[in-house]
Amino acid sequence: MKTSTGKQSGFRKTLQRTEEIFFRSLMLLSSGLIVAVLLMIIYSILKVGIPSLSIEMLTQTPRGGFYFGKEGGILNAIIGSLYLGLGATALALSIGLPVAIFMNTWLLRYKRLVNTIRFILDLLWGVPSIIYGAIGFTIMIMMGWKTSLAAGIIVVGFFVLPIMIRAIDEGLKASPMGLTEASFSLGATRTELGFRVLSRQCFPGIITAILLSFGRAIGDAASVLFTTGFTDHIPTSLGQPTATLPLSIFFQLTSPIPEVKNRAYAAAVVLTVIILLTSVLSRIFSNKYKKQTIKF
Repeated sequence: MKTSTGKQSGFRKTLQRTEEIFFRSLMLLSSGLIVAVLLMIIYSILKVGIPSLSIEMLTQTPRGGFYFGKEGGILNAIIGSLYLGLGATALALSIGLPVAIFMNTWLLRYKRLVNTIRFILDLLWGVPSIIYGAIGFTIMIMMGWKTSLAAGIIVVGFFVLPIMIRAIDEGLKASPMGLTEASFSLGATRTELGFRVLSRQCFPGIITAILLSFGRAIGDAASVLFTTGFTDHIPTSLGQPTATLPLSIFFQLTSPIPEVKNRAYAAAVVLTVIILLTSVLSRIFSNKYKKQTIKF
């Protein structure tokens, strides 16, 4: 009996080790494939884009014949993308922060309702951006609006809104329950708890949500295709159409002229650098402000 029991325990240990090795190898393989694909994409963009990148391209707007290989730059698309990304992120933050705080203060007792809201937000997160653009374009036609920076900000703002809410919500969920109890014991209202206590506690999460939303907004092409329009000029008001880097890349890639296609890769380099900087800043600010949070 002892011999059979020892054999079974030995077999189980061997099986567990085999499973551990298998899944660890699978994880390493998957991670390696993801990193390899990412590096291949970045390499292909840099290989063609960097030789075509110049100071003039970054500091000038398109001139006559730019899309036929003549002089000019993509400054209009860079400025337009920054306007759009900042505006959409500000709109999403102004709506998303109160909603996330409301879910984690006033709705604490209604767990089923909160879970339902989170489920809906996760579904909205997965909706393709072109759906938002199509709905926004339909509303624009009904209201008689033209393509403009304001329309793009509204549509992209609602596109990144689920990201903003869920990112802040996760930060608020991670706040210690003792902090909430201590605030109520000192006579704090739910408003004071949400905006003065919990928002400061999850400030790293809010910074991360802002930067993630900005990176998603600045890199989106499908939703702005219907709403912002395109122009060779830098917009001076919210009612004017604006160019964005994703659309600039798209229009230049469709050109049969090789020089124009190379410029598209150069614009892709600029967009990639902006998104990578956003991700790096998100990590830096998150780690910096984590040290200032209360830990129980």
